[in-house]
Amino acid sequence: MVIKEPTASTFVFCREAGTLLTALVWHPRLECWLPSGGHVESTENTEEAAIREAREETGLNVQLLPGPVAPLPSGYPHKVLCAPWWTTEMGASPDNHTASPHIHVDHVFAAAASSAQPAVAPARTVRWFNRDDITEEPGIAQDSRLQALELFGQVPAVLER
Repeated sequence: MVIKEPTASTFVFCREAGTLLTALVWHPRLECWLPSGGHVESTENTEEAAIREAREETGLNVQLLPGPVAPLPSGYPHKVLCAPWWTTEMGASPDNHTASPHIHVDHVFAAAASSAQPAVAPARTVRWFNRDDITEEPGIAQDSRLQALELFGQVPAVLER
């Protein structure tokens, strides 16, 4: 039986001097730049995990940007959570949550930060990247590079709403 664990990742965006930037964090075990993220705790949903992980790892206050989603019918009676941009499955090596190889079911969010300056001390090394940096930086995980480039094309329209 394969163990599957919910995770949440967040690409945090900010405009500085008119340039759109995304914050990535250095992952010391994987030795690459990734969006903030981690496991969804048993007391939270994916939206709450995405915000918590972004705050812990980057020190930034963020607001999630809703991913593409079909509208709900009028009168739908339940709380609606912010939709992730993607939900993916990826193999994961043993970590501090699970001692054997397993699968992360990752809910990938985009978020906006009102400032590039952290509100609290970040738990990880954080670096801001523009679109060209994402294309050229060799230390960015390839899956994160592909997602970030796609988001750079779509997030400006969401930020303008």
